[in-house]
Amino acid sequence: MNRAVATMALLLLPLIGAAQELGTFTLVEGSPRLIRGATVLRASEGVRFQNGDILETSAPGFVQAEFTGGSIVAIGPSTRVFIRKGADLTLMSGWLKGENPSNAGGYHFSSSLLAATSKAGTVILHIAPADGEMYVESGTATVSEAGGHPTAAKGGQFFTRRGTKFAVTSRPDGPFLEGMPQPFRDTLPSRQAHFAGKKPVEPKHDHDVTYAEVEPWLKMGAWRRSFEERFQPRLKDAEFRKAVEAHISEYPEWDRVLHPEKYQQNSPTAPTDNSKPPSGRY
Repeated sequence: MNRAVATMALLLLPLIGAAQELGTFTLVEGSPRLIRGATVLRASEGVRFQNGDILETSAPGFVQAEFTGGSIVAIGPSTRVFIRKGADLTLMSGWLKGENPSNAGGYHFSSSLLAATSKAGTVILHIAPADGEMYVESGTATVSEAGGHPTAAKGGQFFTRRGTKFAVTSRPDGPFLEGMPQPFRDTLPSRQAHFAGKKPVEPKHDHDVTYAEVEPWLKMGAWRRSFEERFQPRLKDAEFRKAVEAHISEYPEWDRVLHPEKYQQNSPTAPTDNSKPPSGRY
């Protein structure tokens, strides 16, 4: 596991806790999907998101998430993001923009390439397969390269991680500005008042999660142990089980779940002292 992925794994190591509402989706465009537990739901305005939710937006698409602590986060098109308590978001790919009203508690963005924490600033993060870009649009933030030391950043600074090269400039470059989602170009006004006192909107069930939908997350680090329990019920599905079997070398911790008979003490195939079961460590 490379340095960047190892750092991301440490950030995500805590297990997903019991359902805990963190805020509300106050603006939804397109057809975003919400992976909660082992189920794919259809997100819409007024749905309250929970600790451990994974949101995937469509293209075109846009979602505004408002946390109970006051922070507002814009989620751009074709974006995959893992949401946790404390306005802590891990971006796999796509676009995020965070803003803090005067009474907000702050937010934290992390990824395999760049990370930022801000209590008094506006930060835009973009992650592509091999590149990461971060723009501190205004205010202040603490920014770090994956595996590096945090550094104080101020409005106007632009951070990039392209391949193994990390750089800081005084303004964002043209391609970044051209690719920025249109809603990110303006201040994100709070829409929380539209939902005050209203009954929460229940997300609609779409389907049970497939292996293809969770595979990218399963491959991103050691925290996947928490997903072993989360997605274990899906092993009852033949296609899901077959896909995990085909990639068992990448998830040796699943072997004990798939083939418990191999690990029974009196089993002829039980591992001996010289043949220990996979540890799941990397």
